[in-house]
Amino acid sequence: MTQPSLAVGYIPGATPAKWARVWAERHPDIALRLSAVEAADAVDAVRTGAVDVALLRPPVDPSGLAVIPLYAETTVVVLPVDHLMTALDEVSAADLADEPVVIPLDDVVGWSAGVPVEHRPETTKDATELVAAGMGLLVVPQSLARLHHRKDLSYRPISDAPACPVALAFPDREQTPLVEEFVGIVRGRTSSSSRGRAEPAPKRTAREKTLAKQAARAAAGKTAGKPVKRGRR
Repeated sequence: MTQPSLAVGYIPGATPAKWARVWAERHPDIALRLSAVEAADAVDAVRTGAVDVALLRPPVDPSGLAVIPLYAETTVVVLPVDHLMTALDEVSAADLADEPVVIPLDDVVGWSAGVPVEHRPETTKDATELVAAGMGLLVVPQSLARLHHRKDLSYRPISDAPACPVALAFPDREQTPLVEEFVGIVRGRTSSSSRGRAEPAPKRTAREKTLAKQAARAAAGKTAGKPVKRGRR
């Protein structure tokens, strides 16, 4: 008999490890298979069933998908360690206006400042090598700057750049219990909670408790003082 498992795809820079740890604690007998997928392939991986759910970067074509926003990353500029802008804690689009900027073909930001370099490398990793060679700067989500970190590169937040969102996507249909469980973990649902469980009753205030006791005493007093009806002989 095939052991149950759940396939989770994740794009470069995403970190599903914390959710994988929670899954392992709650479901040690059900494998969580983590698969790295390129950002451009994440949607197709879900639609074709290659993975059950995927961490990806919007915007995406939502047809046939349920997409849950998770968080947004800071957008940063990657630059050589000896660049003048490393003296700043953060930069603005105006600071980048005259700077050459490398835009890779797998760009996930969809926003840029500065002067685009004519040559577009195939991947973000290739782009970081061009930045190290002094050919320009690179605008990426902070997680990708960390993923492709090099000793000869640094990065700074861009104060007025749009943030880079990350979302969870899965087929837009009735879900299996395993997909629902993973979605619950990602959304912070505790192991004792349940989608079908009713919300606990709200706690009563001290005044409400006092009034309830008074009402109970009054009701008891009326019952005690009420004469008992005897049947006719």
